[in-house]
Amino acid sequence: MTSTPSPAPSSAEDPTATALQTTLAAEHAAVFVYGALGGQTSQSRTPELYAAVTAAYAAHRARRDDLTARLRAGGVTPVAAEPGYRLPDDLGTPEAITARAGELEEAAASTYAYLVASSTGDTRAWAIDALLDAAVRAVGFGARPDRLPGL
Repeated sequence: MTSTPSPAPSSAEDPTATALQTTLAAEHAAVFVYGALGGQTSQSRTPELYAAVTAAYAAHRARRDDLTARLRAGGVTPVAAEPGYRLPDDLGTPEAITARAGELEEAAASTYAYLVASSTGDTRAWAIDALLDAAVRAVGFGARPDRLPGL
């Protein structure tokens, strides 16, 4: 008698998959918004801000790609990006761009805290690293340091 492999858990049945999907959706939004922020910075006029936004964009793209791979490896179809995301009205100054980037990183830290609480093992360790990275980046964009980032 042969056994049929059981289907991979859907995100509705698996809290870790649900948290991964939520985190992936947040990363899709972060990549979109950082793309817009990058378009508003100037490498010649504000080189530090340009470099920080560019590095954040690359970090969020890498996280998005890693989350997609983790979901696929678990047999779960990754949530797709929305066609577009709401952007802040005023991105015309370096201060506005910096503030929005700090808000994005604080939101990322909160999302990664949810993933940490919803996962174990390698996924949890990866989420802890991502949470710490987002918290440090938020402080770099002017957010207030927090003893328990993301909470």
